[in-house]
Amino acid sequence: MGLIREIPPTAGWPLTIKSLIPSLLKRHPKGLLEEDLKKYLGVPCALLTCSGTSGFYLILESIKKISGRKTVIIPAFVCPLIPLAIKRAGLNIKPCDINRDNFDYDINMLGGICAEDSDILAILAVHLAGIPLDLEAIKETSGKNGIFIIEDCAQSLGAEYKDKKTGSFGDFSFFSLCRGKGLTIYEGGLAVTTLPGQAKLLTDTAKEIMLRDNLSESLKIAELFAYSIFYRPRFFWFAFRAPQIFWRLRDNRVRAMGEYFTPDFPVHKVSAFREYIGHLNFPRLSEELAKQREKAAIYLNRLKDIPGIKPISEPSQAKASYPYLTLIFEDARKRNSCLDAFEASGLGVSQAYLHAISDYAYLKDIIPQAQFTHARALAEKTITLSTNSFLREPELENIIKKLKSKT
Repeated sequence: MGLIREIPPTAGWPLTIKSLIPSLLKRHPKGLLEEDLKKYLGVPCALLTCSGTSGFYLILESIKKISGRKTVIIPAFVCPLIPLAIKRAGLNIKPCDINRDNFDYDINMLGGICAEDSDILAILAVHLAGIPLDLEAIKETSGKNGIFIIEDCAQSLGAEYKDKKTGSFGDFSFFSLCRGKGLTIYEGGLAVTTLPGQAKLLTDTAKEIMLRDNLSESLKIAELFAYSIFYRPRFFWFAFRAPQIFWRLRDNRVRAMGEYFTPDFPVHKVSAFREYIGHLNFPRLSEELAKQREKAAIYLNRLKDIPGIKPISEPSQAKASYPYLTLIFEDARKRNSCLDAFEASGLGVSQAYLHAISDYAYLKDIIPQAQFTHARALAEKTITLSTNSFLREPELENIIKKLKSKT
């Protein structure tokens, strides 16, 4: 495969230039995508932002106005942009370890932090890989202490927890509309609150910090058109694999995985055109989620009896969106051998994060250091399997065959 065909590692939605050009030539009202999400989630307020990170930052800037507390709890296995957004908001970061075999918080550790530290402003519930966390357990832990729950739904649009959509359970939530995240406007996000009394707070803060940036927005429109060309197996190698090879040759694994960020991420308004593209594609959500879940179900069924690996799957009270499926290996060496075997296959096999959040060298100055055993083990022992719609049945079978040969 290689240069000929490269499957994206996550289930992003392809777009076509034919669908973009007619929309570019028209004027569109603002707020269409925001209304889509408000109705879908059943929430009083959903604000479009230029990224999921800026949506999180908007929430932090809002809630710090109504509380004197300064610390945000995050899972120790999370995107590096999360602590950078907290730092930019002038708040403190408190990582908490996760469970040994899933992405849920170690609830005993979480409860201990909340009981011992009176400065906790919020707990971030990250629905990684589209798998809803145990929100009831988090709510019970935080509810006794007056702590906000913020849901990170960057990978879980459409997922459900106890028959409620993720993003509609906590006090606040944010979504990503970035490339490769499903519904996309190339780079975008949403900030949401379920609290009617805080809708004005969120809106007023957005007016203060989200300014117009015509140059940046013009660039994002150009990149959206480029996405419509390169986000397909024939060309994806040039946009994804080639930069990886460039940085690996320079022995920079963090940049190769696209995990190097800075705190000066953009915070600006999104054009009516890009919002309209999201609105235009929103009706695809149910169909695309069904495709992702179908591929995940095939993996789960075919891999369940293979010794030495364990999929991270949805709990009984949840319905995952599965933008990819995560496998945990018992042995880190076998995980590494498996990644090597898939390196040039073009089959979309990858990994979520290189490190536990405390182990990124460029974050050392802002992350309190501790032994996050389970987060570190997941970074060392997991791989991800693509559920992208471009993945054909013979390719999926090839992935399963290779996995069986490596365990």
